[in-house]
Amino acid sequence: MKAKQITTYHVKGEAKTWEKALAPEDESKSVKMIESNVINLYPDFAFQTIEGFGGAMTESSAYLLSRMDEETQNQALQDIFGPDGLHARFVRVPIDSCDYSLEEYQAVADPIADPDLATFSIDRDRKYVLPMLKKAIEISAEPISVLMSPWSPPYQWKTAPKIAKNDAAVYGAMGMPVPEEIPQRNHGGSLKPEYYGSWAKYVVKYLQAYLDEGIPVTMLSLQNETVAATTWDSCVWTPEESKTYLKDYLYPEMKKAGLTDKIGIFIWDHNKERMIEHVLTVLDEETMDMVAGIAFHWYSGDHFEAVELMKQKYPDKTFMLSECCALHMPGRIGFGDGGFGPVNFQTPEYVDYLDAADYAHDMIGNLNAGMNRWIDWNFLVDKDGGPRHVPMGFTSGLIVDDDFHYRKPIMYHYIGHISKYIAPGAKRIGWSKYGANLDVTAAVNPDGSYVVILLNRTKEDSGCFLRVNGHIMRVDLPAETLSTVVIEK
Repeated sequence: MKAKQITTYHVKGEAKTWEKALAPEDESKSVKMIESNVINLYPDFAFQTIEGFGGAMTESSAYLLSRMDEETQNQALQDIFGPDGLHARFVRVPIDSCDYSLEEYQAVADPIADPDLATFSIDRDRKYVLPMLKKAIEISAEPISVLMSPWSPPYQWKTAPKIAKNDAAVYGAMGMPVPEEIPQRNHGGSLKPEYYGSWAKYVVKYLQAYLDEGIPVTMLSLQNETVAATTWDSCVWTPEESKTYLKDYLYPEMKKAGLTDKIGIFIWDHNKERMIEHVLTVLDEETMDMVAGIAFHWYSGDHFEAVELMKQKYPDKTFMLSECCALHMPGRIGFGDGGFGPVNFQTPEYVDYLDAADYAHDMIGNLNAGMNRWIDWNFLVDKDGGPRHVPMGFTSGLIVDDDFHYRKPIMYHYIGHISKYIAPGAKRIGWSKYGANLDVTAAVNPDGSYVVILLNRTKEDSGCFLRVNGHIMRVDLPAETLSTVVIEK
């Protein structure tokens, strides 16, 4: 049995990696009887298939890639999709504009004047998004699979957002103008029921246009952040409205276009903590076969139990984290410093580490709860967390500087610790651990190798013994590190 340990840690914000070979300890009785600080692997207990990892090709990310010189652009795409990069194979693409677009736009400028959608065009996507997607497909070490998600229907089909007095006070406190209560892409509002059929036709035209461009679209979510009335492109749906739209309009329109066997529909696409109530309403005997899976985000905390409960109830559905990011500019936390929440006086370097540790914790927890696919938010952003058509910005796995070269924060390396070593088609396997200060997950790859992910977020060095198939080996766990152990038979 051969094993190696790859550990990433931070020194003043830089990701450092060391690797060492591990050999099974002496097979004496005393070693076999070790009981303390042990992590056991149980390959006989196999769970969900882990299909892969990825991120979003928003207009903002594609624009930044387009501004790079050819050599830098190719290297960035290799670092994301290549065999020595993150092995990304799932890509999320917004339908029309989202917050990470350079401006608001729709594929039909005025659907009231053009109810037949004769002016429908994805020319906007051909400028940045489609060229970068096609290059990614050429470079990718794995077959690419695209998820398309709408942030808002055309504003002419929506109700005006309801701006409560407390919301208006928040906008004013943040120095932002109080929005008007008129139909718009931003600030929520809902799709009027009389346009459900038109919106279904619009979405199907978008899917078909991408397929005609050679883009392997295999997934569609009903709506990004179903109950969020954000300051950017958004639309609010109740569970009952989502079910009606799915059952009576979207699925029949997709079936008529011959897309139901090609593109799986995902519901919810929002934070984990309210997932159960929504899904239990939308899924019933009528809709069960229309839904391929459940998508969720991380912004309201762990709630791994919610994912696990849903996986137990719907074991045949695909569970996918479809978006996550740290809600601050790269290296900056707090109001007035490029993010949400109270001011945090951590150094930028340590903020980068905290982001990486949060990512690893969430990825590990979701995998243990039954997640099959994981999709990050933007593949890359600029140093201010943009560009985007609304104020503020959020961080990402690659950060582009003013000269359109890029750097890799610790988050990039932590994502890679999981996405590079757990191969598509791996099976999560059973394990047990000795204490609460360590996050653990484990999988067996299609080639038979075992992968163990170990996150030590404490400020103290430690170590453990890893036991599998009668062998035991020592693993070092330095303070504030993420370690991957790969064991080959």
